[in-house]
Amino acid sequence: MSGQGPVTGPDGLPRCPWGLESVTMADYRVYHDTEWGRPVHGDDALYERICLEAFQSGLSWLTILRRREGFRAAFADFRIAKVAAFTEADEQRLLADPGIIRNRAKIVATIANARAAAELDPGELDELIWSHAPDPDGRPVPRTTADVPAITDESTALSRALKKRGFRFVGPTTAYALMQACGLVDDHLAGCHLRGAD
Repeated sequence: MSGQGPVTGPDGLPRCPWGLESVTMADYRVYHDTEWGRPVHGDDALYERICLEAFQSGLSWLTILRRREGFRAAFADFRIAKVAAFTEADEQRLLADPGIIRNRAKIVATIANARAAAELDPGELDELIWSHAPDPDGRPVPRTTADVPAITDESTALSRALKKRGFRFVGPTTAYALMQACGLVDDHLAGCHLRGAD
């Protein structure tokens, strides 16, 4: 898919090529069309995206999409206050939960991230993340997947800011994926029917 431009789907609409991966077209298409790149606000909603991006590290995003409801059930719908109160018994419960990715380091990081988020004032996580949104006119519109970066100066700065506040599994690549998913940047390719959509 490297260097590929938009692909027209069976419905006649051009999309970013990852939104039409053959075997898993429906899962990726729905995520591409309804969520990816649309602005996400609210501390709990952004905390969920931080956690899911961290769990995705080293795995296919499809794996995360297909277990998303399992993650929500396991992590109290990603309500920061509830997850911050998780105990060692909860950690053991999560390690045995087949509905999520049972990676100890990522589970521990998710709980730690809730505690870090709980230390912030209401709305501060939202403000912190969105303060790193780049100028939308600051770089050319990507025409192919090769034009989409994995890391930017802004994602590196966001990663540092989150780590400074105690967040884990938030390296610059993960931070950039978060920025893409939550609409801080619009990486829909030129020609994709969702380019510039709110």
